[in-house]
Amino acid sequence: MRIGELSKRSGVAVPTIKYYLREGMLPPGERTSPNQARYDDTHLHRLRLVRALIDVGGLSVAAVRGILSTVDAPESDMEDLLKTVQKAVLPVPEPAAVDAQSSAEKEIHDLVIELGWDVSPKHFAVEALATVLVTARSLGHDRFLDFIRRYGPIMQQIGVADLDYVVGARTVDDLLEAVVVGTVLGDSVMITLRRLAQASETATRFPGGGDRQSLSD
Repeated sequence: MRIGELSKRSGVAVPTIKYYLREGMLPPGERTSPNQARYDDTHLHRLRLVRALIDVGGLSVAAVRGILSTVDAPESDMEDLLKTVQKAVLPVPEPAAVDAQSSAEKEIHDLVIELGWDVSPKHFAVEALATVLVTARSLGHDRFLDFIRRYGPIMQQIGVADLDYVVGARTVDDLLEAVVVGTVLGDSVMITLRRLAQASETATRFPGGGDRQSLSD
């Protein structure tokens, strides 16, 4: 198909497609003349993936470019890709004051050990979660670690579901893409489901609280 048809089928404007081509986010088409190229369903699929990561996942173009370059790297493996995707989707705040940050990181890693998780104390997510803990305490929420602790077993189940989804892929390419889709879109799913669960629990604990729309609507 020509770029015009690719645009029509994907719903992405031609100038945007050309931008993705220049940025290496979309592989070049088969050149049929100096100014013409032919594209196929693999381009359409990649284009839809890019748009999903940006529109639904909320990622920047730079983050998507980094993820796709890892996906396309011949030596790419599961661990490298997962770290790339996780860093792209996880906002890592500036660390807190050294003493408070160090103490919180130890508490978070102790919790990780308590949960039986095999994670390095140097993992960037340990640092990020520790910074959140320090921030919560600075606001007077001294019980925030217990709040995090309650999430642990729930997140364990989610981690299992995530990896089950990934290993269900049939090819290496499918496997790598499943890591991207399962993590990025999975985060959007969890946030949305959390909002629904909060709404439901609020309606249960505080009935008759105004003109709430039914969750079944």
